[in-house]
This record gives sequence, C-alpha cells and structure tokens, in this order.
Amino acid sequence: MNIALDDFGTGYSSLTYLKKLPIDIVKIDKEFISNALNEKVDEKIVNTIINLNHELNLKVVAEGIETKEQLNFLRETGCDFGQGFLFSKAIPAEDFERLLKEEKYYF
Repeated sequence: MNIALDDFGTGYSSLTYLKKLPIDIVKIDKEFISNALNEKVDEKIVNTIINLNHELNLKVVAEGIETKEQLNFLRETGCDFGQGFLFSKAIPAEDFERLLKEEKYYF
C-alpha cells in the first residue's frame, strides 16, 4: 500500500509530515505548477520539493498540469508523475482503463 501526501506546500501539508508519517508519494499543489514557468520563486519551490523528496526516496506527483510547457519543465526537473487536464479531464471509472492504454497519456 502506498500513502500519498496531497497538496504539498499549501494548507496543512507541512514538512513535519514527511518526517512523522509513512509517506511514499508527495503531490505538489497545482498552485506551484501553474506559476512555475512565470514566477522564479515557484520554479525554485517546485525544484526544491522534487529534490528534497527524492533525497528522502519518495516519489513526486505534480498536480494541475495543463500545458506541454509545464510537462516539459517537470520532466526536466525529474518529477516522477503528473496529473492534470493536459492528460484528461475527470472521467468515469469505466473510461479509465481505455485512457491508460493510449500512449500519449504516460508521463
């Protein structure tokens, strides 16, 4: 079983959780992803989150990927996985298997 920490970097998602909880995956909040190409601070935060979590042997998911430019940036930074409207809008469970079989949706 894997445990993911959602919306990392905002709200109640703190660094303490990385230390105290048996987390396997950290999901970077979409707020940082949407601004990473335009705001140097957000770009640095995304890079730092990815590097920190890799140092802790955790996988990283970027939330809210909407453009190919964002996807390319995240690939270059070493992000492990991504989700967002670039890949698909929310879909019913029965359509999910078909979506996974389409190669264009792999991160």
